[in-house]
Amino acid sequence: MDVFYNPDGIGDVLLMPIKDGDRYEITHEKFGDITKITTNDGELLGYNIFQASKNLNLEEKGKIKVTQSLLEEIKALFAANNLNDPLDFDLSPKFVVGYVSSKGPHENADKLSVCTVDVGNESLQIVCGAPNIDADQKVVVAKVGATMPSGMKIKASELRGVPSNGMICSQKELGLPNAPKEKGIYVLDDSFTVGEEFVF
Repeated sequence: MDVFYNPDGIGDVLLMPIKDGDRYEITHEKFGDITKITTNDGELLGYNIFQASKNLNLEEKGKIKVTQSLLEEIKALFAANNLNDPLDFDLSPKFVVGYVSSKGPHENADKLSVCTVDVGNESLQIVCGAPNIDADQKVVVAKVGATMPSGMKIKASELRGVPSNGMICSQKELGLPNAPKEKGIYVLDDSFTVGEEFVF
């Protein structure tokens, strides 16, 4: 999970987006320095924590990966302001090294492949349209819940009727410098370990 802190551009506010929503159909509720943002129907969209530098130990700016220690600080702040939301966030890495154990044709699309990808603690079925995807490759997988550099959130979906749980990434999609212009996923060398976090 990522949060965002841009004191120069936005002010001393930590943004905690949980889910996208229509900004014209939202409700704000204040709990001290915390603003809880929900839809008009009560669905949680996120939180803004004001005076963030006073309330939390923030050593970074920009996109910040939530660690267990930061989450404990946020939970303590919530409790001190009588906001009893559980904050049961999955902090496991969302960008990991995967191994394509199988690749098969998509029944409804010639240019799509259905892949089984080992990500260490589970195998995921991912539909991929890259021309260079193949079995026996190590790749970068954005798991469900990941937020791409573009801002797109990865969700479980169906592509032409076939379930897909994650995305096999290209260098361009990861925002890597000098990414090739040709379409294709990023094939890793054997020095990478399946299941480990891919840091970029």
